[in-house]
Amino acid sequence: MQKSILNKIDSPVELRFLNQKDLPKLAKELREFIINVVATKQGHLGASLGVVELTIALHYVFNTPEDVLIWDVGHQAYGHKILTGRRDIFHSNRQLHGISGFPKRDESEYDSFGVGHSSTSISAALGMAIASQLKGDFDKHHIAVIGDASIASGMAFEGLNHAGVTDANLLVILNDNAIGIDPSVGALKMYLTNVKKGTQKQDNIFEALNFNYSGPIDGHDIHKIISELNRLKTVKGPKFLHVITTKGKGLKQAETDQVKYHAPGKFDARTGNLEPKSKTKEPPKYQDVFGHTIVELAKKNKYIVGITPAMPTGSSLKYMMDELPKRAFDVGIAEQHAVTLAAGMATQGLVSFCNIYSTFLQRAYDQIVHDVALQKLPVIFCLDRAGLVGEDGATHHGVFDLSYLRCIPNMIIFAPRNELELRNIMYTSQLGLEYPIAIRYPRGRGVTLNWKQPFETIDIGKGVQLKKGKKTAILTIGTIAKNVSEAISGLNISHYDMRFLKPLDENLLHTIFENYSTLVTVEENTIKGGFGSAVLEFASDNNYKNHIKNLGIPDRFIEHGNVDELQQSISLDVESLKKVFNSLQ
Repeated sequence: MQKSILNKIDSPVELRFLNQKDLPKLAKELREFIINVVATKQGHLGASLGVVELTIALHYVFNTPEDVLIWDVGHQAYGHKILTGRRDIFHSNRQLHGISGFPKRDESEYDSFGVGHSSTSISAALGMAIASQLKGDFDKHHIAVIGDASIASGMAFEGLNHAGVTDANLLVILNDNAIGIDPSVGALKMYLTNVKKGTQKQDNIFEALNFNYSGPIDGHDIHKIISELNRLKTVKGPKFLHVITTKGKGLKQAETDQVKYHAPGKFDARTGNLEPKSKTKEPPKYQDVFGHTIVELAKKNKYIVGITPAMPTGSSLKYMMDELPKRAFDVGIAEQHAVTLAAGMATQGLVSFCNIYSTFLQRAYDQIVHDVALQKLPVIFCLDRAGLVGEDGATHHGVFDLSYLRCIPNMIIFAPRNELELRNIMYTSQLGLEYPIAIRYPRGRGVTLNWKQPFETIDIGKGVQLKKGKKTAILTIGTIAKNVSEAISGLNISHYDMRFLKPLDENLLHTIFENYSTLVTVEENTIKGGFGSAVLEFASDNNYKNHIKNLGIPDRFIEHGNVDELQQSISLDVESLKKVFNSLQ
């Protein structure tokens, strides 16, 4: 029986002592290790399998961590983590108090830059390269590994554009597998496809940007990669290596169904087959309620269009892309473009549904302010993954949107407490609004089995009372209402779903302040500047002296773990809320 090579690698130092002929065996072991752990613990699979050889080669050739290595987004960094001292704790990946699913600076000196959102690697690596020059360190290497979906983003082009007029010791490696989470889109994808086929007749775009271009080369030929990396170490200035890989390499199903096996959940490590789905009828995912509802509405309203920045499957806009392909647009990883595209369409009378994860809408803040709200364009923002999202952690929690949107004039902000409310606000919005609206809803499943009910119009700016009690009133916004309803069961406490953060239902608030001595606001958004802050401002403006308590996400970044665990950690779970409410009785 052959001895394991991987078990002897505690850092890249041991890796560099290996004979190069042993590296293919190490690659095989590393793939099997990733598959075996992710099969039971879950996580991002396909991306890391696709860069096994590249990962080994990079740490073999370069003197990491002195030479800095940055993985764009970080979905593909599992092999990197395993080879850099985290093999024995890799089973804790994405779990509460375990290692992060993404490179993280305070986790390892080998994680040169924290990532999680796309297209930041080139700018960060260039910044480090310029810093090295300024400090007189001209031999230090700076490597950014970026995918073909991420490099099409505006920020990546900004980094390339700047790097091309420097003499920085920067190596950009394009990991070209023609897919991000969903298949890559756009003219750059067509260009790269032609380069791979050898049919590209125009000048090389990267050479035109003053990069020393090489490739494309086979990203699974470890000896070829090592040879090329060693050559590039001797080349001065910005360099660009084009590497062709297969996402999911080494697991047949992951190669065949790259979208599903990006993050497949639990599966059989031996066969690759996914765990069978439960046959118990469950409420739908909020994203699917959005996806089916926009198709239903668009079939009746010819002016409706759907836009997503590279998340057609994750947002479920895929349903509309399949049924009404000319009216549904995947614009690639380009949140700024998505927002202004929606604004442009709105000027021409189209009803623009712009579906962006809450954490990614942050990337288009100026466009929301300048291109949409300032011009009073009625774009309908559907913010998926709002609130705590779970195992993806701090880079992906959508816990700032209520705060960062509330301060923008001309915005309507609505958070449905269930699937029916989501359907009805989508229906109401497409009937015609004077202002843009943001509709925020969580990742995961809802609470309603018979959710596909006839549409009803929602009065803009009106909240509702869910339960009547005495002395104390709980005010909620969004799906956290479910935890609150369970927590006050049996207690003589009132519960109001305010629904709209903006405009606030001031008539209802006056009634609440006049009838209850104590108010508690609960939201799954940062406590700073969100729903609770809006209620406090209302009380101050109207000189109310009631006792007000705000509950929400504390003023710190929340780590990764499942949503139930994270809610418990910040006292937003049912039992913690019950204790708070009991103390107010």
